Amino acid sequence: MKKKDIKILLVDDEQDILEIVGYNLSQEGYQVVTAANGREAIAKAKKELPHLIIMDVMMPEMDGMEAVENIRRMPELSNVIITFLTARSEDYSQVAGFDAGADDYIAKPIKPKLLVSKVKALLRRLKDDESKDDVLRVGAIEINREEYKIVMEDREIVLPRKEFELFYLLASKPGKVFKREEILDKVWGNEVVVGGRTIDVHIRKLREKIGEDLFKTIKGVGYKLEV
Repeated sequence: MKKKDIKILLVDDEQDILEIVGYNLSQEGYQVVTAANGREAIAKAKKELPHLIIMDVMMPEMDGMEAVENIRRMPELSNVIITFLTARSEDYSQVAGFDAGADDYIAKPIKPKLLVSKVKALLRRLKDDESKDDVLRVGAIEINREEYKIVMEDREIVLPRKEFELFYLLASKPGKVFKREEILDKVWGNEVVVGGRTIDVHIRKLREKIGEDLFKTIKGVGYKLEV
């Protein structure tokens, strides 16, 4: 996919952030759409169907956490990449961000060139997605990568992007123990620094939605899928 075809939604209540970050992304050749609060972000996301959303957390009318939760419930936006860009860098805030459905968490302040590099790294996942098989079948479970959809015993399950990618990774080799470092590298990318609890939070959610017994914890090592 060419840069000129990639659409980025930038959400922040600070006009200077919208102007500076928006300018640097536009200079790279991306299409940039902006919003000043969470409520406006939801409307813009539904209308524009961006490939990437860069979202502030603390905003008037509706904060970024609530906005992301709403966006993740929209089927047409289930595979959009979302990163928070915020001054709140505490561990608990990052965990809450991933819990809400974000793919990444970038702390302010950040130099424009570094932010552009992070955006490029996130957007590489679009290319990775195109190269993977569309449908994976494991036992009675069918995983449709193109639609980000799981069908299990005639029940359709729609997962947020990161939960889906984690499940897809484990399901790609049932029985294999995936080390935590490998999971972080393949699901979040080795350029992204996330808290140690991130994988655990996503596994907990998968157990709630798909089945407690499918996901096995190998203490001190990682996780595997058993079907």
